[in-house]
Amino acid sequence: MSKPLSDHDKRKQISVRGIAGVENVAELKVAFNRHFHFTLVKDRNVANKRDYYFALANTVRDHLVGRWIRTQQYYYEKDPKRVYYISLEFYMGRTLQNTMVNLALENACDEAIYQLGLDMEELEDMEEDAGLGNGGLGCLAACFLDSMASLGLAAYGYGIRYEFGIFNQKIVNGWQVEEADDWLRYGNPWEKARPESMRPVKFYGRTEHTPDGVKWVDTQVVLALPYDTPIPGYRNNIVNTMRLFKVFADYEAYIKCQDKVNQLYKNPKEWTKMVIHNIAGCGKFSSDRTIAQYAREIWGIEPSLEKIPAPDEKLK
Repeated sequence: MSKPLSDHDKRKQISVRGIAGVENVAELKVAFNRHFHFTLVKDRNVANKRDYYFALANTVRDHLVGRWIRTQQYYYEKDPKRVYYISLEFYMGRTLQNTMVNLALENACDEAIYQLGLDMEELEDMEEDAGLGNGGLGCLAACFLDSMASLGLAAYGYGIRYEFGIFNQKIVNGWQVEEADDWLRYGNPWEKARPESMRPVKFYGRTEHTPDGVKWVDTQVVLALPYDTPIPGYRNNIVNTMRLFKVFADYEAYIKCQDKVNQLYKNPKEWTKMVIHNIAGCGKFSSDRTIAQYAREIWGIEPSLEKIPAPDEKLK
């Protein structure tokens, strides 16, 4: 009978040390066609530009995943101090071009797409804008995540996976018309659902003293399903994680809350009062400081310029 594996040996079995690093143009074309046929189940007779975008996004994502897993292994083994950045908004925008640049894949992908008879700019335009916020705060949070990955900080972003992003604007008869931004209608190739980590979240209710202690009862429970998105650093093989939670809320309670907000919005005086109160209550975090200053002065950790090994290299 074979000897049971230790936890260390089990972890080695799921190592990504054998995964190849950045591949040449020919190999990128092979990966593109593989995803085009086997991931999307399409061929050129029925494909459109969005299909080609998804094939390219999955090809680039292949190079991201190995580094993503390696980074988490590296953090597990070195156990550095972690940063957990919580924000209601993450205005991440488009991921494809940023990822190609950070992984030094842009030139190879450009050439591969050209040889396949496609236009890179057209494919990049097919990506939905992940506008999970209203502007400034979301842009700041997105910049922080990028900076922390590039500075080698063990950082995680936590927020909400909104089904609708910032509104789409149209001009109809000379007037601005706002429409819902259904950014997830075609799916998101960059995120990974983690249903095994779904958690119940309780709201409202009351406390009740019992012989077994104080209990929280009569609560309203919603389920939070996490989706992980990789955040690559600039050419340092580090890929951090942004975890956004999709909330399965009570629909009736949501409608009542939305009706309350709509009624409040019809009262300009009261609405303006609340807006000013929220702005005045903001903390000292601002875009005037760099993320490196945040790390040193607030979190008490030093940025790391160490470049961790690529997926095909061994950890020292």
